[in-house]
Amino acid sequence: MTKRSLPKHVGFIPDGNRRWATQRGLAKQEGYRFGIEPGLALFELCKKLGIPEVSVYGFTQDNTKRASPQIQAFRSACVEFALEIARRGAALLVVGKYGSSQLPDELRPFQTRQGEGIKVNFLANYHWEWDLAGLAEGRIRSQEVSQLDLIVRWGGGRRLSGFLPVQSVYADFYVVEDYWPDFKPEHLDQALAWFKNQDQTLGG
Repeated sequence: MTKRSLPKHVGFIPDGNRRWATQRGLAKQEGYRFGIEPGLALFELCKKLGIPEVSVYGFTQDNTKRASPQIQAFRSACVEFALEIARRGAALLVVGKYGSSQLPDELRPFQTRQGEGIKVNFLANYHWEWDLAGLAEGRIRSQEVSQLDLIVRWGGGRRLSGFLPVQSVYADFYVVEDYWPDFKPEHLDQALAWFKNQDQTLGG
């Protein structure tokens, strides 16, 4: 068994935006815009730490079944976040059902990775069944995304919610009870400290 230091690839599930908004007497869709700045702060922290690759859950195909104001709000928030991290030097790849009208036009140029910095895989209009259906053509559709070492989920949920199932098979899973808009740098610090103390056997 070995102890890990810094993970090479971290996945982030930023959950709890709607519950955060509801607690503050806001409409559910208002929570999404309050998740943009935390996302940018997390991106900068990962760059500073030298984490070479991160994957971020933007929205899923299932999310597009929500009420129209919520759909518009999370699509807008995802576009703003993605374009800003690209401007800040991310090597951005958008992973999701590309031919769908639910994928914002602004994200379509990133269907192939653009940029030279920290790799960011941004899941937008993603669904695990769509991903695995690529096996019929010889490979999963997220084949450019490497194996995950650590997944961090905000909002208290203890589930993957379809997040990159192939890459997640040996990932450690860390849960933050706080809702995503209440992100603090200590959340990442605590997750990384916890990760360092986990034994890695990979089934051996």
